[in-house]
Amino acid sequence: MPEPAEKGVAGVVGRNVAALLDHRRREEAARKIHGRIADAVTRFAGSSAFICLQVVFFATWFLINRGWTPILPFDDSFYLLGTVASVEAIFLSTFVLIRQNRMADLAEKHAELDLQISLLAEHEITHILKLVAHIAERMNIKAADDPELVELKRDVPPKAVLDSMNEQREKMDSEQK
Repeated sequence: MPEPAEKGVAGVVGRNVAALLDHRRREEAARKIHGRIADAVTRFAGSSAFICLQVVFFATWFLINRGWTPILPFDDSFYLLGTVASVEAIFLSTFVLIRQNRMADLAEKHAELDLQISLLAEHEITHILKLVAHIAERMNIKAADDPELVELKRDVPPKAVLDSMNEQREKMDSEQK
């Protein structure tokens, strides 16, 4: 007895999700320690807990160095505080850049995968269209004579699409100048 359509689709979707999760786990395991540290730091620096700690730290520093606590001031001019804040900003921005670079690499990999899937789907659809058009011709269905169908049945090489896109982009760039 054939499986219901929903179960078949769910099986394919489940298989694909499992494959993607497995791939993500393997990539995560292969990451270097500095990338993991950068992710952990940026994750923490982007949290409410980090903001609260910053407020407490700077408020405490301010209160101590204004002489409003029993602890002796150690940075009357707040020069040291400015230095600490600058160094912290340098490190945080570096960690954020490391993470952004990694995210850009991931986005590029995903875009390449999407392109490969789209090219494969285009190729498969073209073949299916040829098969359906051939069936329509044999059955003398009038829609088989549609001129647009003739165009759709042609395989379009990816290079031709890229060349056309580049030509259009160059044309638009030259018109804007």
